[in-house]
Amino acid sequence: MLLFEQNWLGAILRILISFGAIFGVLVYMMVWAERKISAWIQDRIGPNRVGPFGLLQGLADGIKFIFKEEIKPQNCHRFLYTLAPFLAVFPAVLAFGVVPFGAREIGGEIKPLVVADIDAGILFTLSIASLGVFSILLAGWSSNSKYPVIGGLRAGAQVISYEVPMGLAVLAVLLLAGSARLSDIVTMQNTHGWFLFLCPLGFFVFLSSIFAETNRLPFDLPEGETEIVGYHAEYSSMKFAMFFMAEYANMITVSCLTVLMFFGGWEFLPFCGWNQVSTFLGRSIYADPILWLVPTIWFCLKVFFFLFLFIWVRWTLPRFRYDQLMALSWKKLIPIGVVNLVTTIILVTKLS
Repeated sequence: MLLFEQNWLGAILRILISFGAIFGVLVYMMVWAERKISAWIQDRIGPNRVGPFGLLQGLADGIKFIFKEEIKPQNCHRFLYTLAPFLAVFPAVLAFGVVPFGAREIGGEIKPLVVADIDAGILFTLSIASLGVFSILLAGWSSNSKYPVIGGLRAGAQVISYEVPMGLAVLAVLLLAGSARLSDIVTMQNTHGWFLFLCPLGFFVFLSSIFAETNRLPFDLPEGETEIVGYHAEYSSMKFAMFFMAEYANMITVSCLTVLMFFGGWEFLPFCGWNQVSTFLGRSIYADPILWLVPTIWFCLKVFFFLFLFIWVRWTLPRFRYDQLMALSWKKLIPIGVVNLVTTIILVTKLS
């Protein structure tokens, strides 16, 4: 009974740490980094008034959103209108629950640092993350305004289109790893090398798809300010802020997935994991009371690179037209994904 309670306490602690890491640290720092990097790209200074280097600007904005007047459309569907922002945040948080971000030796066995290490981890993450489109559809429809409806419908078509090539890329990774558990995918890459080199086309397809899934430039048609008014046009105050927090949380989740599936997760280098480094040092990094944090820090550095890539692309590339957006998915990425999947099947068959 005591062990059961300890397991529950440990799970609750991991949930609180993960939730706090996403919304208390990562999302907050991503908002600051977005402003600073965009200012650097555009030869500006960026936030530099509130706090050192403008680090407290996000806190000031949060206080502003809390006290800002909330205006609801007169003929909106009040329940769905209120529910939509929460549905945007909920999948973003839940999907991160099965993402391992490191490992540690416990009882002589190396175990991943994760809230729930389930067998179908990658499938669970992608299925939960894809639910975010329902919040966009509900936000557009419940606002009872034609422009948010257009933005919501565009989001639905976009997500459906780009989930197909993303699924093809993920299938190739599952074939290479022989498991849908994310920690097993990392372990397999430590043995056979990063899947980036075994499946480069799959990485290209997956990377393009996650930009569309997170509604980031050049795929941000659902909130294209220059063409239409987006799905959150009728939102204000904290409900408006929740959509943006969900966007950054989704960016963090898909960046973690990219690192886990193609860049060896928290492992050091291709064909040189932390076990080999432990052998060289003469002591286990995973069992050391301090050094076990090094793989987690290395994993975070890889994730930060892709988060920087999200920001870089946003402030570099122009937005696609809607016909270009759909043509890229159905005429380019899906055929490339099929070729990549067939090639992977042949490779796995030959190696087995």
